[in-house]
Amino acid sequence: MVRTRLKEYPTSGSSTRLRDTRGAKPGQSRFVSTARLTPFATALSEPVYSALLSRGRRRQYPRHARVFCEGDRSDFLVVILDGRVKIAVTTPGGDESLLGVRGPGELVGELAAFDAQPRLASATALEPLTVQTVTAAEFREFLAQYPAAAVELRRMLIHRLREADRRRVEFGTHDTASRVAHLLADMSSEQQSPGPAVVRLSQQEIGKLIGASRESVARALTKLREHKLVETGHRSVTVLDPDALRSRAIE
Repeated sequence: MVRTRLKEYPTSGSSTRLRDTRGAKPGQSRFVSTARLTPFATALSEPVYSALLSRGRRRQYPRHARVFCEGDRSDFLVVILDGRVKIAVTTPGGDESLLGVRGPGELVGELAAFDAQPRLASATALEPLTVQTVTAAEFREFLAQYPAAAVELRRMLIHRLREADRRRVEFGTHDTASRVAHLLADMSSEQQSPGPAVVRLSQQEIGKLIGASRESVARALTKLREHKLVETGHRSVTVLDPDALRSRAIE
């Protein structure tokens, strides 16, 4: 099973390239998948990635800024260059349900390139964000010109469907502590260097991602702290030992 971390390095012009810098390790979990997908941009060859960034325009957003809103009819997508975005929907009761967090190299809002329906979710910057915005027409032209990118897009969409199915199974078969451990182990795999990794999510946001209350998440983190697997801070969790945490996720 491959677990990746991403590192930025310069390329020709002003674009930024994301490189996979970790090797493969054997899987340790009974879950369907414990690896985060290699981001879309990382899977592209250098010329194809440069061709993608030659389209659209560079934009920056401050923390908490909306990139697009649920119900919008905008037709652009974004390639995340730096920072992270949370994807969320509004429940019938008016609460926010967090669907996922996207980081460097990932696409956000790609469905808008293929239909004219309103946005299904909102995208909000979790931290200062730099993206490349690409219109639907530009992205479709890009995929037609570079079939390999279309293959990677299908791979990404299939992975997201499988991930959604996996999480639905976990909700009914694993306790909160295991689900928290699994989520943190997955997200810590994106760290930029060996050693402890900081996952910048609040307890409430973690709960929304795994279908648990903030109180249940707090109790789970207390257990993980007692086992010296994590440390908690303001809106963040430091994963001290990702491999041991992953093992805790399957107990």
